[in-house]
Amino acid sequence: MTETSITPSIKTLPYAVVMDIVLVVIFAVSGRSSHHESLSVGGVFTTAWPFLAALAAGWLITRNWRAPVRLWPNGVCIWLITVAGGMALRILSGETAALPFVAVTIVVLALFLLGSRMIATLVTRRTARR
Repeated sequence: MTETSITPSIKTLPYAVVMDIVLVVIFAVSGRSSHHESLSVGGVFTTAWPFLAALAAGWLITRNWRAPVRLWPNGVCIWLITVAGGMALRILSGETAALPFVAVTIVVLALFLLGSRMIATLVTRRTARR
């Protein structure tokens, strides 16, 4: 198989997976940092795991490997599943989900998960034109 026969979605898939994971971890780190909580691996994992699990569920439900940077409907669904699922798992694990935390989560994960897809789409389109 030559480089030109690989579809853009297959070429972008590893980057999209890693980017989503990194962005959710950055969300957890920034939240912990703003509350002066431990930034140890265990501490960050405690905050991130519900959202990472929900992110994985979002990828599976949307079959995002088919179009990893598609904003609509994939990106929007992944964002909503990550927020709702992450909050549900967080509460089920005994953590809190105060309204300000939910609001910040909605906004930050929208900026991260949707913004990265918008940027990737613009870059992909520019590269394709060349």
